[in-house]
Amino acid sequence: MKNRLAGTGGLLRLGLRRDRVMMPVWVLATTLMVVSMPGSLGSVYATAAERARVATSMNTSSSMRALYGPVFEDSLGGLTAWRGGVYAAVLAAAMSLIIVVRHTREEEETGRQELLSAAMVGRQAPLTAALLAALVADAGVALLVTGGLAGHGAPGAFALGLAVAATGMFFACTAAVAAQLTESARAAKGIAAAALGAAFVLKAAGDAGTEGGRSALTWSSPLGWVENVRAFAAERWWVLLLFAAAVVAQAGAAYVLAGRRDLGMSFLPSRPGPAEGRLGTAGALAWRLQRGSVLGWSVGFLIAGVVFGGMADGAADLVGDNDRTREIVERMGGQGAQGGSGALTDAFLATMAGMFGMVAALYAVSSVLRLAGEESGQRAEPLLANAVGRLRWAGGHLAVAFGGSALILLSAGLGLGIGHGREPGAAIGATLAQLPAVWLIGGLAALLHGAVPRYAAAAWAVAGGALALGWVGPALNLPQAVLNLSPFAHLPRLPGAQDLDLAPAAALTALAVALTAAGLGALRRRDMIA
Repeated sequence: MKNRLAGTGGLLRLGLRRDRVMMPVWVLATTLMVVSMPGSLGSVYATAAERARVATSMNTSSSMRALYGPVFEDSLGGLTAWRGGVYAAVLAAAMSLIIVVRHTREEEETGRQELLSAAMVGRQAPLTAALLAALVADAGVALLVTGGLAGHGAPGAFALGLAVAATGMFFACTAAVAAQLTESARAAKGIAAAALGAAFVLKAAGDAGTEGGRSALTWSSPLGWVENVRAFAAERWWVLLLFAAAVVAQAGAAYVLAGRRDLGMSFLPSRPGPAEGRLGTAGALAWRLQRGSVLGWSVGFLIAGVVFGGMADGAADLVGDNDRTREIVERMGGQGAQGGSGALTDAFLATMAGMFGMVAALYAVSSVLRLAGEESGQRAEPLLANAVGRLRWAGGHLAVAFGGSALILLSAGLGLGIGHGREPGAAIGATLAQLPAVWLIGGLAALLHGAVPRYAAAAWAVAGGALALGWVGPALNLPQAVLNLSPFAHLPRLPGAQDLDLAPAAALTALAVALTAAGLGALRRRDMIA
């Protein structure tokens, strides 16, 4: 066993060094989202009566329970656990699965692991180092959350920090198993991310159907375990044992699988083949490679649109006479929130349309950076060695990225219209209005890949920053100048916008075109990734 773990310490130090920027930023962003909530919630719901009223409103609304879960305690700590616990756990899970895949399957896919294995590196050392790196990041989240919320009750803060970190380790181990099953780092991330999405859907469905987090569907999801720890509300410490058992089981399975395959191989190998017939062009091949992702995102956005559209009519009842909450909805969804319940409904729909746009930016970055995966996996080289130029090859993937963004936003708008029971045209227009900002972030990803491929992953930070500003910024009452750092802040807020100014949208579209063109020009001149 000692020989199998030889070199683990060195690989861990190497991994932490490579993630010395990404990991602290992600940890701090996740923590800030949680520890800032007592202050923002305290300004919205200043009295115990207001907090009790919002707790009752949330618990009696199935749609709100599906979105945020039940409220177990109406103190500021309890409302923080309700509002931010599950979402912080989702962020920790995303961070952890990216870390593990990055230091396991991605290392094998690029050939770096083969070079490292030529030294004194044990067979289980890479997987162990990757899991330890994820543990370091999750432990950082747990410590910072506990310290930041200790003033509202140390036991509750500790329970919430442990639950968030445990969720991160759960999905780190899920990613470790996925990394053994597939040859591609992208596919491994997709499997783990799909598991995370399924966990959220199970929790949402269970919470919508049953009050108090008692549904079997809620208990079947690790995100349901987070809320059932009941931080700040007579903590259930034993629920953490479920995380421990699941982590041990998944980690054990990952080690068994890793020991039964050769370096670079997998249990679900890809099926290479010639590009013939309908795959005879670079664009057709790009669509074939990415069509599963496009269709999956489209179906997911359609379902989410139906769910959120069904919540829209309850927005006015939820806000009631609380001026601070009305102000937050107004900042997120448009000035029409001041015009009564109908305008508030439009503001809620505009908020959801904006959120769909921000999440779609993550798809755009992922799709554009498929180019980097094709290069590093040496799958682009055979294509470019034939009568396929770099611009045609890259253009095919960019067409899928930008066209796919439009398709998934169209699906979201259709779902909002269906869920709200109104003509879908207005909702589709609201979601498609987010496209200029989505394309701008996609164009930035194309520029980074073309000019400085080593730092192309920085596009993820841009998309994540825009999402954080749009989701948390209004609730934290951030200055408008800070909110304007996001390109989405400059787009018309539909439906219900009183003054429809298309100039910002046109400017963002032009800038997206310029960034994409600059990226393609840089790609033509630089060497391909070895």
